[in-house]
Amino acid sequence: MTDKVRVGVIGVGYLGRFHALIYSRMADVDLVGVVDSDPQRAAEVAAEAGCRVVADGAALAETVDAVSVVVPTTAHLEVAAPLLRRGIHMLMEKPIAATVEEGAELVRLAEAAG
Repeated sequence: MTDKVRVGVIGVGYLGRFHALIYSRMADVDLVGVVDSDPQRAAEVAAEAGCRVVADGAALAETVDAVSVVVPTTAHLEVAAPLLRRGIHMLMEKPIAATVEEGAELVRLAEAAG
């Protein structure tokens, strides 16, 4: 038997909630926690998905193998860069970035992390 992939979701608005619920139902996934700028929303989705609320992406990165980044596009680089630098695997909602330059930086960081 293989170990479960430990996953978290950053941003649990409309789409992020679906990420969390789908992960929570996957047999080979352990949904570790969710992060959101709205603590009440984070608590609601965490309760629904059977996981915990995590303070921020840095704290989540300590306990996961992968994350879904489901925040507004303008925040993708800010949220994703520290995680990519740590080698955290990522599913990012589209569009990847607000500008071509930010998109290129995200790709560079992902490639550097392997």
